[in-house]
Amino acid sequence: MDLNSASTVVLQVLTQATSQDTAVLKPAEEQLKQWETQPGFYSVLLNIFTNHSLDVNVRWLAVLYFKNGIDRYWRRVAPHALSEEEKTTLRAGLITNFNEPVNQIATQISVLIAKVARVDCPRQWPELIPTLVESVKVQDDLQQHRALLTFYHVTKTLASKRLAADRKLFYDLTSSIYSFACSLWNHHTDTFLQQICTGDEAAAANSLERTLLSLKVLRKLTVHGFVEPHWNAEVMGFLHAVFERLKQFLECSRSIRAESICRDHLEKTIILFTKVLLDFLDQHPFSFTALIQRSLEFSVSYVFTETGEGVVFEQFIVQCMNLIKMIVKNYAYKPSKNIEDSSPETLEAHKIKTAFFTYPTLMEICRRLVTHYFLLTKEELTMWEEDPESFTVEETGGDSWKYSLRPCTEVLFMDIFHEYNQTLTPVLLEMVHSLQGSTNVENTNAILIKDAVYNAVGLAAYELFDSVDFDQWFKNQLFAELQVSDDRYKPIRRRVIWLIGQWISVKFKSDLRPVLYEAICNLLQDCDLVVRIETATTLKLTVDDFEFRTDQFLPYLESMFTLLFQLLQEVTQCDTKMHVLHVLSCVIERVNMQIRPYVGCLVQYLPLLWKQSEEHNMLRCAILTTLIHLVQGLGADSKNLYPFLLPVIQLSTDVSQPPHVYLLEDGLELWLVTLENSPCLTPELLRIFQNMSALLELSSENLKNCFKIINAYIFLSSPEFLQMYAADLCRSFCELLKDITIEGQVQVLKVVENVLKVNPVLGPQVFQPLLPSVFRGIVDGERYPVVMSTYLGIMGRVLLQNASFFSLFLSQMACELGQELDQILGNMIEMWVDRMDNITQPERRKLSALALLSLLPSLNSVIQDKFCGIINISVEGLNDVMTEDSETGTYKDCMLMSHFEEPKATEDEEPPTEQDKRKKMLALKDPVHTVSLQQFIYEKLKAQQELLGEQGFHALMETVDTEIVAQLQEFLQGF
Repeated sequence: MDLNSASTVVLQVLTQATSQDTAVLKPAEEQLKQWETQPGFYSVLLNIFTNHSLDVNVRWLAVLYFKNGIDRYWRRVAPHALSEEEKTTLRAGLITNFNEPVNQIATQISVLIAKVARVDCPRQWPELIPTLVESVKVQDDLQQHRALLTFYHVTKTLASKRLAADRKLFYDLTSSIYSFACSLWNHHTDTFLQQICTGDEAAAANSLERTLLSLKVLRKLTVHGFVEPHWNAEVMGFLHAVFERLKQFLECSRSIRAESICRDHLEKTIILFTKVLLDFLDQHPFSFTALIQRSLEFSVSYVFTETGEGVVFEQFIVQCMNLIKMIVKNYAYKPSKNIEDSSPETLEAHKIKTAFFTYPTLMEICRRLVTHYFLLTKEELTMWEEDPESFTVEETGGDSWKYSLRPCTEVLFMDIFHEYNQTLTPVLLEMVHSLQGSTNVENTNAILIKDAVYNAVGLAAYELFDSVDFDQWFKNQLFAELQVSDDRYKPIRRRVIWLIGQWISVKFKSDLRPVLYEAICNLLQDCDLVVRIETATTLKLTVDDFEFRTDQFLPYLESMFTLLFQLLQEVTQCDTKMHVLHVLSCVIERVNMQIRPYVGCLVQYLPLLWKQSEEHNMLRCAILTTLIHLVQGLGADSKNLYPFLLPVIQLSTDVSQPPHVYLLEDGLELWLVTLENSPCLTPELLRIFQNMSALLELSSENLKNCFKIINAYIFLSSPEFLQMYAADLCRSFCELLKDITIEGQVQVLKVVENVLKVNPVLGPQVFQPLLPSVFRGIVDGERYPVVMSTYLGIMGRVLLQNASFFSLFLSQMACELGQELDQILGNMIEMWVDRMDNITQPERRKLSALALLSLLPSLNSVIQDKFCGIINISVEGLNDVMTEDSETGTYKDCMLMSHFEEPKATEDEEPPTEQDKRKKMLALKDPVHTVSLQQFIYEKLKAQQELLGEQGFHALMETVDTEIVAQLQEFLQGF
């Protein structure tokens, strides 16, 4: 591409590519895409985006295309890679001057220079760093800023490389520029502080931006540029200076207006100082040992004493708390139980920590956390009144919650309490004892203090296990506090029911549960929505608890379910509806069939909620989960839900519908439980299976559930299902088996095995295309035992239950393999006998014995030649299934089933599904469970004896090991 002639054309196309008219835009984009691999294209782009007289939008687009081109074509090994000559020209052009006037474009240029540096610096681009170092020294403000911006992005990119050789290069780079970076930072920092003192806010803002950029550079160099940074005096000097600079900047904040741009940059710089310390602690905990004392003194001073008043802000407090938490929890600072096994560095760090966290310090931190940081703020109380649902979402972990101060204070409290529980337990208990009895509703501050203390007791529940008699506390005080109905007492009602939820799995006597259920019923009728939502949360924790007893809960079930349903209707936000639905699901799951009388209202409401939640896929996921538990609770009665249920399944599992991305996993689970609990196959339920073919093509982590669904259809109604879908299913399986894991292969084969079990006549015909590979797998000695076991299970079914098909199939295989029929039959029996140990399931072992015995009686020389192996397998089968009757001394087949008995589920067991019943009925027709192996062996041997005569049979038995014969005779006593 000739630069002179091409520049005009490329400029014109770039201009068209900025158009809002798609008719102009699309062809331009196509043309640019074609030029991406043309030599000289990126040189033209460089000329365009460095020409400040051109339209900003066109230059912006040129930078983006250049940046994307670096990602795709800069590396030598890339297809259509740029030539070395063009890259040399481009590298030189990128750092010719740093005078880009537009901030956004300047940032993009800095990023693309860093991308090139990642590949080429320092070997192919040794001049980059020296050029940047010289450019940040110039007096021109714009050039200095742009060079510093680029310096930062290059340093950031090089610091992120992780290969050993790249790390070594970065260490070398750091050692060569660290002194300069420190002096640069100090210069801009001092300039900023001087300008603030003189009141020149505009100049100060410019200097502060340079301070911020130079600090960003130093952060990367300090954290990633040294193997053992504590041996470098300059590094440790910089880190100690951070504390002094932090104090200076915090004091500066007093004199800068809140609405000032400078104020925003100042807070960013203060936070960056704390990030330097946090990153250094994370990457170099032992190098940080010298900074532990100062870090703790600084953080505790500003966060837990009057020092910070008027200067600290929320994000700074969060960072300081994170610093304390990381020091407290740091594994490198914790000695081993056996002190001799600890390193000197660990012991030194632990000693510093122990010396700092004295009883007075810990007590002050604990009290300040609870009585200051745990208090509900005016903003939170206002939100509670004006938008209660948003308040509960924030409190329970909304998107913004994890970045706010409250969770940070709670986590710090839990970590410190865990680390120093022996010291802090008496402090917290003393705070609790000072709050005995009900609090005056007129005293808002006292109510908020009690709320905060109860919060602390809930957070420290596991640590306080041996120190708090929660049952007595509940009976003597907490239960009474739940009865105080005054609206001003609602923070305590809400906090107490939350507190019980925290302790329910720690220490709460079972015989107190009915009293708690009574309280929950009352609170679900509370006048305050936040209290009702919190109560629902505690109810979920209660029913999820290990010691939950259904019999205690049932008297309250109707009332609770009705009140929860009313709450579900009342709340309006998606997150809250999801939460209440989840509670309802948990209740339904725990009481199972007992829920049937009470679900009518919910069943009628869910279709409306599903329709309203069309734009809220996560709420629809919650509805699917509720439906799963509803179907399980309703059992066969769930068929009444089909008009709503089946379209929901259809949509959720249709991969051509966009919502399937969110709904598929739960949709498959719902489909499965619907089939498992279906009393019969309906045309609509059969029609949904049309979705399965595309699902199998996905080959995703949902395949296991897909196979379960296919099996459920087979058990539900094999003939109709196979008639409609067998051909498609067989094609899908053939494709799957070409590229699937061993586990997936076994799942496919188990489906085939189940079809043969349910329908031994039709099954072999519909899955005939799969059987040759099964047979070849057997005679070739499949190396994976679990696959071989399934192969033998499939062939055993065909041989035992459809002998005529097996005979035709064997002839087909003889033709395909070009061998004699008797030869491949002999090979199959020989491999079967040899690999019998691959079969671990008793049912399959008995099936193998029955299948091979079904070849008898026979005059076939091959079968007689393998007679010894057949008898060996048969005796192994007898050892597996025969149990001795202690009274009569005779043996019986333990796998025999004579009649259907519906199992009675205990309270702790799931009741049998319709599918469980179908499987039981199927077992009553299965030879494995209806044919006595002992009787079968006797009859086959007797028939063989009659066929060969006494002498011939005796000669055949001579081929069997005498020990095997002895075992056989013992099992056949009485015949």
